[in-house]
Amino acid sequence: MQEQNAAISTWLAEQQEAMIQLLSQLVNIDSGSYDKDGVDAVGVRLTDFFAEHDIHVTTTPNAHFGDILRAATGDAKEGSGRHNILLMGHRDTVFPKGEAARRPFHISAGRAYGPGVADMKAGLVMNAFIMAAFKRFAPEVPLVALMTGDEEIGSGTSRAVIEHEAKQAIAVFNSEPGRASGNVVTGRKGGFTYRFDITGKAAHSGVNFTDGASAIGELAHKITALHGLTRIEDGITLNVGLVKGGHSVNTTAPDASGEVDVRFITNEQRDELFAKIEAILSSTTTPGTSIKAERKSGFLPLVPTAGSELLTEKYLLSAHEMGLSISGEFTGGCADSGFAASTGAPTICGVGPVGGKAHTVEEYIEVASLSERARVVAKTITKCI
Repeated sequence: MQEQNAAISTWLAEQQEAMIQLLSQLVNIDSGSYDKDGVDAVGVRLTDFFAEHDIHVTTTPNAHFGDILRAATGDAKEGSGRHNILLMGHRDTVFPKGEAARRPFHISAGRAYGPGVADMKAGLVMNAFIMAAFKRFAPEVPLVALMTGDEEIGSGTSRAVIEHEAKQAIAVFNSEPGRASGNVVTGRKGGFTYRFDITGKAAHSGVNFTDGASAIGELAHKITALHGLTRIEDGITLNVGLVKGGHSVNTTAPDASGEVDVRFITNEQRDELFAKIEAILSSTTTPGTSIKAERKSGFLPLVPTAGSELLTEKYLLSAHEMGLSISGEFTGGCADSGFAASTGAPTICGVGPVGGKAHTVEEYIEVASLSERARVVAKTITKCI
């Protein structure tokens, strides 16, 4: 395997310009989560790349969001216990239609810019080239690249497939962007959201105030109660980030609504929060008001285990062998790596090219890290098989 490892590393180092070309093509395709055609167009370009390297891709159709793609090399098996190496990535972004035309892919001062360049089209490119390298020099290695289409909205239609693949993996690499520090991610918060709609009763606020029931007044109680569950010291935060309500300033509000973002570190905290939030949202304080609530998207936390810590050691050793001084770090953001880790698969996240300012117009990656981080992952894979 040593000779194969050297050949893989050399080849990946030589692919920097080809990686940039593929990345530019993917970034210049709009692929917001609700833009199924766009997300699938990114998938078509990736499928074409895999075909060029004689790598088979299977498609799981999705009626409303991007189809789920699975590329496999070697003797990657289905339903045979833990056997495969899983490379994960999502094709959807947070940006609207037309964003790619407004600010297309470009490089300036060693950084590449464009919508979704870091989160996470660079990771998709990296995974694709790793697959191609192993197909060329170590075709027996069982690699699976999973490319989903709804991560930015909670992976509601992808979660089951992610968990199915992770149950067959001896190691999972989620190619979300490396941190701006250069570090990888060894722990993440989990999260979920609730939407709640409050119904009150309209009345003239001057003439017959007592006939009304203010939905906005009840909304204020809910915001205070939900924010009161925040425990910074335990890593638990709640933020009512969206609110709406009322018809006019001189009318008691007949309706109001809010959405709360919830973050936590452990699954035990999640279960506790479910109970407390549902207690808050199951009744009202303001007479004459009623409430309906719905729990929406949710991610599981990435909690370090003995297996994931060993995988991280192998990754950091590979990086050290290449002269990189990096470490693992915790982040409050959520990702699909939590679903993979929940199956017991050793999982590491943030192994994609180094980048920052995701979800903004300033989002970037360090161009040099494209082939560099691909080589680190490839070296780590050879330590896992």
